[in-house]
Amino acid sequence: MKILLSWKWVLVFLFPLFFQSACLPSKKTTVIATASLLEEVAKSSYRQSDLKMVQEGMPAYLMLMDGMIEAWPDNERLLISAAQGYSSFASAFIVDQDKEYASLLYARAKKYALRALERRGFKRPSQRPFEGFKEALKDLGKEDVPYLFWAAACWGNWISLNLSSMEALAEIPRVEMMMRRVLELDEGFYYGGPHLFMGIWYASRPKMFGGDLKKAKGHFLKALEMGKGRFLMAYVYYANYYARRAMDKELFISSLKKVLETPADISPDLTLLNTVAKRKAKEMLKHIDEYFE
Repeated sequence: MKILLSWKWVLVFLFPLFFQSACLPSKKTTVIATASLLEEVAKSSYRQSDLKMVQEGMPAYLMLMDGMIEAWPDNERLLISAAQGYSSFASAFIVDQDKEYASLLYARAKKYALRALERRGFKRPSQRPFEGFKEALKDLGKEDVPYLFWAAACWGNWISLNLSSMEALAEIPRVEMMMRRVLELDEGFYYGGPHLFMGIWYASRPKMFGGDLKKAKGHFLKALEMGKGRFLMAYVYYANYYARRAMDKELFISSLKKVLETPADISPDLTLLNTVAKRKAKEMLKHIDEYFE
């Protein structure tokens, strides 16, 4: 049976937990119980193909995450989960329609992710001098990869929508250093996510600012290899960022057709993201004549 992500569902199932909070020894106990349930909700949502249902339910989920962080502000696990939630919501449902709102969501994701990273011992990530920043990254190990990856990804997403800001431009080297450290520690994390990020990074920048289509292609191919054809968003990004810049119409079409021809539930935990990928691929193919005039 599908779990419905809606205000009604959330209130019906979470109200008893909050009602019992007066009998619990602390707010943290309530947060732990609620967080455990929300983890199961998140897992269920990843397996959904009904985009409308998930999109309408996400705000309730995110508001509950905000509330739990208010109750337990130094919990790194809550912080990074909220960062992922805000970033994923913006990427999947908002950025194509409302970039201003997406920027606000990415800013919240960035704030949570950097706070989580600080809880891991990486102090003042946005203020530390560059040399000290680079040296401090060496102290982070493989167990820190999820925090480092999502912090870099959320930060990078925010920068991509704020390129007119000198503050955002000044932060680009920090994000690049962070993701390079993730590559050193675990290049296969999140279906080759570090390579996918670097592929977009190189492909989306002008040559005079470090853009390099050859390097971009290498990273994209590595990400596709590590995803083993299951993470369909990788093909969407490959088509959008590399094939278009390289003016490779055949590659653009074949990459997006691969998305449309592959079942969204080829990997059950990727059903939601793969369904989003299919929607994006279908829309991109409608504009092929605009992209390759």
